Amino acid sequence: EEEFKWLLQEEVHAVLKQLQDILKEASHRFALPSSGSGGAAKQESFVLSTSGTDQVKGVMTLQGDALCQADVNLKMPRNNQLLHFAFREDKQWKLQQIQDARNHVNQAIYLLMNRDVNYQFKTGLEVLKLMDAVMLQLSRARNRLTTPATLTLPEIASTGLTKMFTPALPPDILVNFYINLNKLCLTVYQLHILQPSTTKNFKPAGGSVLHNPGAMFEFGSQRYEVSHVHKVECVVPWLNDALVFFTVSLQLCQQLKDKISVFSSYWNYRPY
Repeated sequence: EEEFKWLLQEEVHAVLKQLQDILKEASHRFALPSSGSGGAAKQESFVLSTSGTDQVKGVMTLQGDALCQADVNLKMPRNNQLLHFAFREDKQWKLQQIQDARNHVNQAIYLLMNRDVNYQFKTGLEVLKLMDAVMLQLSRARNRLTTPATLTLPEIASTGLTKMFTPALPPDILVNFYINLNKLCLTVYQLHILQPSTTKNFKPAGGSVLHNPGAMFEFGSQRYEVSHVHKVECVVPWLNDALVFFTVSLQLCQQLKDKISVFSSYWNYRPY
């Protein structure tokens, strides 16, 4: 019982402090100034490419959760014509996944800070509840980065992304940006219009992170088929750091839960 009291009073707070330190580091990696500290997040440029093909090349500039510049070169397979398009000066594209992940991390920090060093935990159950709440936020933060949204082709066509570029994207090109684990990904879809005579086998594709050639969809009273798909990506080092911090934090939470559970199993006949 003495040992359990020590665990609740000393060790729990030591772990909470450690968690706070790790998660603050994770939060800094998202590089966005909090409302108080002023100053803009630093801009970082990344070259997106794939090994073996130079069909698509891109340079993206990321500032926190916003793509503030994108410069894309696309070599058309049909005629090897080179297309170049870039974001308009006045446009930025918010990466919702990064924004959401950061919000979940900050929510986890908030939960931990609510239990400061002077707070006395009375029961193991109280600690377990806190750990579960923190782990839920961390799992959500990690899932936002590891699981890009599944979108249908009409959804991709109707995002504001198509209107971000100058010169304007040709009507037979669709683009999508997303985060997958520690990578920033750009997908470019080349389309061809289906003639009314060929639409008897028309079968619209459902939602997917990445659509394959042959996928069909209808948009603005026109039917299209995807003819070519190009995906380029690059590793964003600080996203890698953040994912490591999430994993370490989740392990710390689980270890503390396990310790509490060991004690509670001694006292099955009474609430812990």
